[in-house]
Amino acid sequence: MDEVPAKKKYNVINEMSLRGYPIQLLCSIAGVSKSGYYKWVKRHLSSSQKQIENQVIKKKILECHKKVKGIYGYRRILVWLRLTYNLFIKHKRVQRLMSELGIQAVIRKKRPYYGKKEAYVVSDNHLNRDFQASKPNEEWVTDITYLIFNGQKL
Repeated sequence: MDEVPAKKKYNVINEMSLRGYPIQLLCSIAGVSKSGYYKWVKRHLSSSQKQIENQVIKKKILECHKKVKGIYGYRRILVWLRLTYNLFIKHKRVQRLMSELGIQAVIRKKRPYYGKKEAYVVSDNHLNRDFQASKPNEEWVTDITYLIFNGQKL
């Protein structure tokens, strides 16, 4: 049998206590301590300074994400936060907040390069298959063939 997480139990206790049931009875039925419930209530209802700061940073991250149309990842968003708001935080925090917001960078496809390419040079056939030389070093021949295969010269 699966164990129910304490957070769910505390949520149920909170809902039932609003309907008038005593908290001590609800805690004993759920199998949690009364002090644990009150600690959860204190933590759940009042936000800490860190949580408030994270909410402000999340708004700024969303602003950046919308401004650049979602192409920035956490590293570039971190740089943007530093340049725009002079906000110095760690990259892992930005990454965690972005994952909580459910946003990530859009990976763009690489476009093919249609720029200027090397021109093909076809030399004239001066020998015309006449390989007979009258003296040494009169005719020198070489053959260099470049084959393009899968976008690479072979």
